[in-house]
Amino acid sequence: MIKDNATGAVVAHWKGAAEMVLANCSMYVDTDGAARQLEGEQRRNLEKVIDDMAVGSLRCIAFAYKQVNGTHQSKIDDDGLTLLGFVGLKDPCRPEVKAAIEACTKAGVAVKMVAGDNILTARAIAMECGIISSNDHSGIVIEGHEFRAMSTEQQLEIADKIRVMARSLPLDKLALVQRLKQKGHVVAVTGDGTNDAPALKKANVALSMGVQGSEVAKESSDIIILNDSFDTVVTATRWGRCVYNNIQKFIQFQLTVNVSALVINFVSAITTGKMPLTTVQLLWVNLIMDTMGALALATDTPTKALMDRPPIGRTAPLVSNPMWRNLAAQAAFQISVLLALQYRGQDLFGTDEKANGTMIFNAFVLCQVFNEFNAREIEKKNVFSGVLKNRMFLGVIAVTLVLQLVMVEVLTMFTGTKRLGLEQWGVCLAIAAVSWPVGWAVKLIPVPDHRP
Repeated sequence: MIKDNATGAVVAHWKGAAEMVLANCSMYVDTDGAARQLEGEQRRNLEKVIDDMAVGSLRCIAFAYKQVNGTHQSKIDDDGLTLLGFVGLKDPCRPEVKAAIEACTKAGVAVKMVAGDNILTARAIAMECGIISSNDHSGIVIEGHEFRAMSTEQQLEIADKIRVMARSLPLDKLALVQRLKQKGHVVAVTGDGTNDAPALKKANVALSMGVQGSEVAKESSDIIILNDSFDTVVTATRWGRCVYNNIQKFIQFQLTVNVSALVINFVSAITTGKMPLTTVQLLWVNLIMDTMGALALATDTPTKALMDRPPIGRTAPLVSNPMWRNLAAQAAFQISVLLALQYRGQDLFGTDEKANGTMIFNAFVLCQVFNEFNAREIEKKNVFSGVLKNRMFLGVIAVTLVLQLVMVEVLTMFTGTKRLGLEQWGVCLAIAAVSWPVGWAVKLIPVPDHRP
């Protein structure tokens, strides 16, 4: 409010959403500066101006005033205002937003926009960002008061289909999060204001803006986006999927090692009374495969292909059906070949018992080294794609091979091995190399991969 010291008149000024301010105006200031009565036709023209701005994704704000008798008052009625004019504000989408939303949609992540804007403005912005399209007839654009007036059952029914919620209150956003969670969805919420705190706290994953976000929003969040860019959400999703995928790779690889070693020693012990893999050798296998194998398989960086598949449900098993298929094939191959060496190796290659045991140990380790390549891809047949770009993986493989060479050829007293000739090394390498075609062939077998 402003007071004119000369006349003592007090003028109160309003600023707010154009359609709301206009509804309380009874007069307007014409182009000549004179205040005129706001009649029906002129009101309709002004409403059309607001709608045109909204359709053009402009946030329309109105300015109005009202002369108040007497001195400053703590509360003034907002009816009988005089309209001064409109201002259209444009907050253009960042260039990367549309591509980021497309990536989320392709990855099975449904992006919903909850805003306080006019429904026409919200729709236009959503179309500009790619949240909805002109061909999308299934997505629902709704106002907060409509959603608020629905019963819980009705909200549950349309929660999935909502793409844009305009003129929403903080509790509307919270209610939408609750309904989506009730339907079993994993819900991520982004926000920057204090009003977003209830929805952020209720979400499975809460992300706040690090630059423009309020402290309340940040404290309510699990993740703070330091650059306030939605593209960072896509990057975080890609990295999250990469970490999960790398964990699955290592589990598949490690289970193959352990199952093979256990079955080989158990079957040999009950049939011949001897274990081909000694305690020291098993310790060595676990040492290099737990540490070096983890390094090799945990260093694959995210690829765009990770965003081409649907999300994995939180109730889905960590060891998937394709993993069991790959594991069973590699374990069966290693067990059958190494047991054959145990039973017939001395006759086939003319070696003594110690040399034959060394070949079994060496072939077993080399099988794991070659199987690390297979473990890089759980479902894809080409396990060598991008391997040259992963220097860490290649370095770990090289170090593992050198250490195995030292264990077999140098530390014979420690490991209970016997030095092998080139022919015997060639046999071990040939056996291990068969794991590649086995890994390729088994992926031709389709298995159901449920993602609840």
